Order: sequence, then C-alpha cells, then structure tokens
Amino acid sequence: VVGLPFTIFAGALIGKYIFPDFAVWELLLLAAILSPTDAALGQSVVSEPIVPVRIRQSLNVESGLNDGIALSAVLVFAALSMTSSQPIDRSVIDWMIFGGLQVTLGPIMGIVIGYLGAKLIDQSASAEWMTGAFEGASILALAALSFLLSEAVGGNGFISAFSAGLVFGNTIQSKCKFLFEFMETEGQLLTLITFLIFGYVLLPIGIAAFDMSILIYAVLSLTVVRMVPVAVSLVGSKVRMPTVFFLGWFGPRGIASILFALLILGKNTSDNINTIFAVTIITVALSVLLHGISAAPLAKSYSKHS
Repeated sequence: VVGLPFTIFAGALIGKYIFPDFAVWELLLLAAILSPTDAALGQSVVSEPIVPVRIRQSLNVESGLNDGIALSAVLVFAALSMTSSQPIDRSVIDWMIFGGLQVTLGPIMGIVIGYLGAKLIDQSASAEWMTGAFEGASILALAALSFLLSEAVGGNGFISAFSAGLVFGNTIQSKCKFLFEFMETEGQLLTLITFLIFGYVLLPIGIAAFDMSILIYAVLSLTVVRMVPVAVSLVGSKVRMPTVFFLGWFGPRGIASILFALLILGKNTSDNINTIFAVTIITVALSVLLHGISAAPLAKSYSKHS
C-alpha cells in the first residue's frame, strides 16, 4: 500500500533529473518496470535459517505479490506514454484498449482457472485418481493454461498466471506435498535458464547503450529509490534500524523487470523506449552482481544483530 507506489513515485522523480527529455508517463513507466523485486537473486536470504522467519517471509511474500501488481501499472503507463509522444489517433486508442483488456481479462481468466484447477486437484487427490508425480505436473499445466487462454481472449498471460497462482494457493485443501516440492525445484531451474538467456542475449544490448546517466539511475534505483520507501512503509512497526536496512537493501530486480521491458518494447513507440529498455537491462545486471554477492555475508551479519 505504501512501499510500491512510493517506489514508483521516487523512481520517476529521480528520473526527471537524470533523463530530462523523458515525458512524465515515460518516467513513471521506467519506475514501474523497475519497482518489483525478485527473491530469486537473494535466495540465500529467504532460505537462510539464521535470518528470522518473519523477515524471510516478508521478503518472499513481497516478491511474490509486487510483480503482478506492478504489471497493471506498467501497462497503464505504457498506454499513457503513447499519448505523450504522438497525437491521439487510432493506433494510440488501440493501444489504450489493449492495455485495458490486459488488466481486466487477465485477472478474470486467472481467477477462474486457479479456482477450478484447485478444486479439481483436491477432488482427484482425495479420490486417489492422481499420483504424486502428476500433482507436480498439474500446476505447470494450470499455469500454461491460464497464460495461453488469457492471451487468446486478449488478456495478459502474466497477470493471468499470477492471479491463478494466488487463487490456487488459497483454494487448494489437499497437502499436495510433492506438488509444492516439484514447483520449488523446477522454479529454480527455470530461473537459472532465464538469467542465462538474459546474460547471453540482453546484456550485450544494455552494454552497447551504456552511459553514465544509465549507471547513475541504476545505482539510485537499487539504493535510494528502494530503501527510502521501505523505511517510510515501516514507520510505526517498531523494527530496528538493522532490519530496516536489511529489508531495504534486499530488493533485487530480476525476472519481472526483464519480462515487463520485453512486453512493452515491441508494442510501445514512445520516443525513449530504447533508453528505458537499456536502463532496465543495466539495473538488473547490476542487481544480479551486487545482491548475489552480498546475500550470504549480509544474512550472517544481520543474524548477529537481529
């Protein structure tokens, strides 16, 4: 309620001084793309027993929630950025209609598939119609189904899969132990493959467009733009400063930001879309390096002062 909107606002405000030629909607679009966090880059933090469980859960839940929420903002700002770069014509109107359908049909489709899928798996598990191995495969099938059906009707597949997972997790009643273990393992494998592709295909694009303004924004995005909103959101929570710093620092940018940038790159024709793409790539690359290196030592250091 506080941290994510404040992060987007802070990112746009700082961007105004670093990228003065950006329109306001382009600044908000860039900030929204870089607002969600990725717990995968701080895996040794969220899975480290020496870190208090409530802190690990906070980081994990934040990462799980904010990418789906931020995507709606990304689509809206992408549509509005089109209106700032060209007159309102049919293509702009089509883009705005596209954005509206993405943030409405996607969640609806995901909610329906997540709920029905959970009920079917519950029934199949209780009736012993499904073996443990197929419990794991079933959630992959539901994720793919929600994505593909949503795209087929004009919704957003990412929001649909996110909504389906949210509803599925809160609806499923059977233990499905194998299902969750399967998804944890396969999820890590897919994450590694994604970052491999990122380094091989996208990072050279970011390096080719690299300049000091991009580096400055990336550094501020990972520090001030993240830490100040986190500190504000924790006012009144009575957590100590080491916890505020720890939660503020571990806001790595990763897969969600990459996907958002790729999503709008081919459809948005605003003037500075290529710069937005390059900033996203450099910020994620810097996050991979800094958060990856600091996760284990800072987790050990924090455990001694928590």
